[in-house]
Amino acid sequence: MGRAYQNRKESMAKTSDQKAKVYSKYAREIYVSAKSGGTDPHGNLALRSIIDRAKKDQVPAHVIDKAIDKAKGGAGENFEVARYEGYGPGNCMVIIECLTDNPNRTFGDVRFCFTKTKSKIGSQGAVSHMFDHLCILKFASDDEESVLEALLLADVDVSDIENEDGMLTVFAPHTDSFKAKKALSDALGDVEYEVDEIQFIAQNTTTLEGDDIETFDRFIDMLNDLDDVQNVYHNVEL
Repeated sequence: MGRAYQNRKESMAKTSDQKAKVYSKYAREIYVSAKSGGTDPHGNLALRSIIDRAKKDQVPAHVIDKAIDKAKGGAGENFEVARYEGYGPGNCMVIIECLTDNPNRTFGDVRFCFTKTKSKIGSQGAVSHMFDHLCILKFASDDEESVLEALLLADVDVSDIENEDGMLTVFAPHTDSFKAKKALSDALGDVEYEVDEIQFIAQNTTTLEGDDIETFDRFIDMLNDLDDVQNVYHNVEL
């Protein structure tokens, strides 16, 4: 995968306003996961994964607890997943994942970002066929052979394994996420993941030149400023 999973520009929490946006995105994701799969992280592995990511991004415990308590109440917003695809500045490929309680509003907001940067929003499947939808697990280990054997014995369809500086990064289909983590736990015991995510990874990358670079940065910033946007994936080599 050539470390392509790191080729995604994250929202940087440099100011209080930006931190608040990061906290809000995590709170929404935690709430949705807890409401749909249960509020106990030990029984809801998806929730536990989100909480672990939130803690690594320094989301305060009270934000996490409040989102879980809100889900325990039963009532509240009904969020649904919305995914948009299209071509950004320099004809790069972009996938935007959202959690929304108003799809019409969210579509309008996302389309505005495309329009303002002279980009083109596409239909479902417009570019996603050029991305792999993968589970990514990165953890401390240098025993690549044993890890690969454990995964294959568990019938995990491993796409790739990267071994660098005592860290292994496993790539597998997103549908094999639970199987992969169980296989690693059975083989290695408790595993502390530096990365535990599901991402769209571009099969091929592109580079931007001239004004397209500045326009692309503005495009990504506009998308990340939207409350409903959770993740932005692209094929631009940064």
